[in-house]
Amino acid sequence: MTFENTNVPPRIRSFVRRKGRVTPGQSFALENHAPLYCLDFDQEDIDFETIFGRKAPLIVEIGFGNGDSLAKMAAENPEMNYLGIEVHRAGVGHLLMLIESLELTNIRIYCHDAIEILEQRLPNASLAGVHLFFPDPWHKKKHFKRRIVRDSFVELLAQKLAPEGYFHAATDWENYAQWMLDILNRAPQFQNLSPTNDFCERPDYRPLTKFEQRGIRLGHGVWDVMYVKRSLD
Repeated sequence: MTFENTNVPPRIRSFVRRKGRVTPGQSFALENHAPLYCLDFDQEDIDFETIFGRKAPLIVEIGFGNGDSLAKMAAENPEMNYLGIEVHRAGVGHLLMLIESLELTNIRIYCHDAIEILEQRLPNASLAGVHLFFPDPWHKKKHFKRRIVRDSFVELLAQKLAPEGYFHAATDWENYAQWMLDILNRAPQFQNLSPTNDFCERPDYRPLTKFEQRGIRLGHGVWDVMYVKRSLD
């Protein structure tokens, strides 16, 4: 299956800011812990080695939701630094609660548009990996143009990933999974990590979410798309 009109406008936002309820615990975390772990988009020339207090591979997760999976990955991979990006304050507050309860030191957060973060706050060739787990599928055809994975996004990934850095996306919408394959398979900067040039098995480092576990019990599929940036010859 291939898709027409995948060359969508590059600047349409792929998210909608929703007024989700912020719990008292999340509100307390936002007020008291955000200064320690949240980064200010208006601050330029951020040095991540200084922020984390060490030099380590940096993984970016775009749209971490409530942060459960990101916190688990950070706890299980303390040798890695993680930068989570999420536009919804409730999710940021929940992750801040997890960071405090698990005493994690290897996560920092931006509450801002991920594309602007990639474009303006992350140096080229600086990322070991980028995660995009269960993004809004914009499942109606008239909304396909809002999907974050598009040619301009792939070009941006190629700029920001270090050689042999990877991009890992997961979705429970098969149509969107195939959309990603069509776009990434034609990008010369990337190589599909699937031996069959399509989908990969879920790697151990990606935790199963409660939503995903429920879907599996109901027989719903999940598709993992994984690519590595080709090394320069």
